[in-house]
Amino acid sequence: MILSDLLGSEVVDAAGHHLGALIDVRLEISGAPHQLLAETVVVGILVSPHSRTSTWGFERRGANAPAIIARPQHWLHRGMFLIAWTDVAQIDEGRVTLRDGYERRDPVLASTAHPH
Repeated sequence: MILSDLLGSEVVDAAGHHLGALIDVRLEISGAPHQLLAETVVVGILVSPHSRTSTWGFERRGANAPAIIARPQHWLHRGMFLIAWTDVAQIDEGRVTLRDGYERRDPVLASTAHPH
């Protein structure tokens, strides 16, 4: 499966109730960063209750500029949450079903900016 097959999929709970759309995945690199052929593992999915579009990176803490783009992005993705990959029970074409007892997590990434 490739990411583009998942993007925009409806996300539902175990009872079939609509929760939103899968708008991105969270990945983790196993092994040393910059290591040749380090394995990339899916650790979670981002679910937006109000939009099927990308956050354009504005889910990062402190990503507020340019305001003309940041404000609409934050409003569009209000209520967005992260689901651990282990909480995904089933993936079908256009639909992701979560396991009973899934946990909504904070979707915000820490800023990647480094102090100089």
